[in-house]
Amino acid sequence: MKKDHSKESARKSETRKAVGIRPQDLEHFRKLLLDLRRRYAEKVDQLAEEAFTPDAGGVSASPSHLGDVGSDYYSQEVSLDLLENEREALQEINEALDRIDRGVYGMCEECGEPIARERLELLPYTRYCVACAKKLESGE
Repeated sequence: MKKDHSKESARKSETRKAVGIRPQDLEHFRKLLLDLRRRYAEKVDQLAEEAFTPDAGGVSASPSHLGDVGSDYYSQEVSLDLLENEREALQEINEALDRIDRGVYGMCEECGEPIARERLELLPYTRYCVACAKKLESGE
């Protein structure tokens, strides 16, 4: 008798999802992520305003001194870099909320194993367990 490997694989996948995080913990992480999303969205708005508003550390319509031109552009560049980083974090947070909705939150996207709760508490939008994150960062 032939085994149906696709059904077995699907069953293992569903089991792996179920092993993740308890429902009450998922709600805790959802609230944590929603709060982070709110704070990051506020920060993105603030940085965008600073980067693009004259005389607020952003673009200056008429610098008072030639040396200020370089300073103004440097400040704007720093603000834009920070803005991009915050937007990327906001995207990661939204994707983590999506993983909660799909029932795969807390599972490493690289190895499929559960991510340690301690890691999720520190970085709730992480996609990887510590071991896989280290491998990916080192380029292995």
